[in-house]
Amino acid sequence: MLNGSNEERNRVLPVNYQNNTTNNNELEKRLWSAADQLRANSSLTAQEYSRPVLGLIFLKYADHRFAVVEQQLQKENTSGRRSIGKLDYQEKGVMYLPPKARYSYLVGLPEATDVGKAINQAMEALEAENEELQGILPRQYNALDNRLLVELLRIFNGIPMDMEGDVFGKIYEYFLGKFAMEEGRGGGEFFTPTSIVKLIVNIIEPFHGRIYDPACGSGGMFVQSARFVEEHQKNAAKEISIYGQESKEVNLRIGKMNLSVHGLSGDIKIGNTYYEDQHNSLGRFNFVMANPPFNVNGVDKERVKDDPRYPFGIPRTDNANYLWIQNFYTALNDRGRAGFVMANSASDARQSEQDIRQKMIQTGHVDVMVSISANFFYTVTLPVTLWFFDKGKPDTLRNKVLFIDARHIFTQIDRAHREFSPAQLEFLSNIVRLYREHAVETVQGSEELLKEHFPAGRYQDVKGLCKAATLEEIEAQGWSLNPGRYVGVADGEEDGVNFYAKLEGLYEEIEALNRESENLQNIIKVNLTKLIDKK
Repeated sequence: MLNGSNEERNRVLPVNYQNNTTNNNELEKRLWSAADQLRANSSLTAQEYSRPVLGLIFLKYADHRFAVVEQQLQKENTSGRRSIGKLDYQEKGVMYLPPKARYSYLVGLPEATDVGKAINQAMEALEAENEELQGILPRQYNALDNRLLVELLRIFNGIPMDMEGDVFGKIYEYFLGKFAMEEGRGGGEFFTPTSIVKLIVNIIEPFHGRIYDPACGSGGMFVQSARFVEEHQKNAAKEISIYGQESKEVNLRIGKMNLSVHGLSGDIKIGNTYYEDQHNSLGRFNFVMANPPFNVNGVDKERVKDDPRYPFGIPRTDNANYLWIQNFYTALNDRGRAGFVMANSASDARQSEQDIRQKMIQTGHVDVMVSISANFFYTVTLPVTLWFFDKGKPDTLRNKVLFIDARHIFTQIDRAHREFSPAQLEFLSNIVRLYREHAVETVQGSEELLKEHFPAGRYQDVKGLCKAATLEEIEAQGWSLNPGRYVGVADGEEDGVNFYAKLEGLYEEIEALNRESENLQNIIKVNLTKLIDKK
């Protein structure tokens, strides 16, 4: 059953967290340190290095799963009379690895062997035996130095086989994040910081149903959704179905490997979401999650003007933010929830974008808005806003929107990057749970924050933190969805928060204008060149 009852949606199940997180984190750090040191001693860029390394982690994962099932099959075949083949492994739900695709085979190759060629052949053999992997695995290993590959094989061969939990998935995810940080702007195209994804997942609560991400990158939204289901003591493979669309082939391959290494499968298709709807998404999905590219210009409005996915109108400005927002909204079924990342400027955008925003607010389906501070993302240092829709909102909340200003809530992980601590993440999620009159969760240590801000154990507006605004109040603010306009400043704090919020907004506006100016300059250059050529 894909559409749950109100009772099912409102139920909060006990959480089951792994108790060996610390050991896993140390393993991830050690593996990264060793692999990154090898790159530092090579001429490879982070992008050139990342795909082959992720491919080796995937191969080690596939080999581990194969080895576990191989032992099981041998125990079951006590007589030894029946030969064990490919179908036996597939019936157990694992990929079949021919002998030359085994990790142990590659590790045991003689020193003089062309290791890059051998790994390429292993990837080809793995794809040939497993249809779902065709065209997905990296093949550029012959471009890497032989000694470097030997060392990488050795490093990942040291992953303990007896550790509990989703070890390979977490290692893959950790490396994805590190590579995204190293690649900067390019990395942000395929990776959304995990703490942001977790907050989105915690608020939309994807317990069961169809999940869709039309800008899916490395598939992080799907992975965290599955983890949410597992932590609440359910089987993700049985509870959720995964659908995605991605415009870049390289990102799609990373995403499919990411799903597989987490033991997940999904229907991920290549396509430009502005113009193509590969999953016939209208009204189809229980949950939509995404981190789309911000402030994209150059979308052909003639091609989208009659598309039913944009029922609130096509923005006149050359900016695709409100095309994405409508995409997410229209993909939901009549009880669906959506959570996505968006540029701050979209919350206050004027003219035709304001008209679209007003229509969406008046549906009663805008649910929660969360301001996030700067430096959470690897592509931009600017703050962002998380938007949430809920088409199944109860009548008591239909004419309200919950605004949360989380710009002052973060943990500094290095000079240039921030994240939410587990307690901060749980606290922000609990604000929404209290607002919805759901039970809170406190296993990550958010009790003190809850007592401080919600001493009565129920939702209340807190200056500087959260405000449940009515549609009348939103209309009075020009249909703005900027949390800073409603939440205000906490007692005893200077008004500098609002000053910096305005400054950040102005800076973002200047950046957008600079991009527009650059595009206009390019158009002028092209036109001048054509005129000169005609002479």
